[in-house]
Amino acid sequence: MEKTALIVAGGKGLRMQAKTAKQFLVLNGLPILMHTIKKFSAFNNIIVVLPEDQFIEWENLCKKYKFSIKHIIVKGGSNRFESVKNGLKKITQNGVVAIHDGVRPLLTKFLINKLCQKVSSGVGVIPVMPIKESIRKFDKKNSSYFDRESIVSVQTPQCFFSNEIIAAYSMVSTDKFTDDASVFEVNNGRITMLSGEERNIKITTQEDLLIAEALQD
Repeated sequence: MEKTALIVAGGKGLRMQAKTAKQFLVLNGLPILMHTIKKFSAFNNIIVVLPEDQFIEWENLCKKYKFSIKHIIVKGGSNRFESVKNGLKKITQNGVVAIHDGVRPLLTKFLINKLCQKVSSGVGVIPVMPIKESIRKFDKKNSSYFDRESIVSVQTPQCFFSNEIIAAYSMVSTDKFTDDASVFEVNNGRITMLSGEERNIKITTQEDLLIAEALQD
């Protein structure tokens, strides 16, 4: 079955406190986004969603680093929801689509394959991790204990049959969702959770970048 990677890379680098967009920062000799794309090199199609004003910079980086893995670039939207929706429009054949954050470069191909293999009709598959820290629920005045055993942290890639996630996105017109599983679920899809990976961190701060440098193979 055909596999498509939809990699969303719309970061501005604000929390990173860097002039360079976070997906273009260099991690052990190569821009973060290139490390991420390499993990999906065996896929039939790779779609990368970027802000339009970053297209030229990305093209220049590909030339500089002689990056030749085949992919197409799609203009991002005003938020993640719109960016994913724009990327999905480029998928022309049904198959499995893995929607992934461009700044999660450390996942393994083993995890990617495991997630894709579990996708079935009406069922999306996502990687999750248990919460280690104690947590509390709070409002403006008070806080209270909350059982961490009942919640998990959600990672990407989130995997679906492409025709089903495209249909789900076409039925929703709100940007309140921060991940694809939520869009799928609100449109009557079911979600299966698999164990994610500790190393599959999202690089958003300078501290994250240092951790990624230490963890990368």
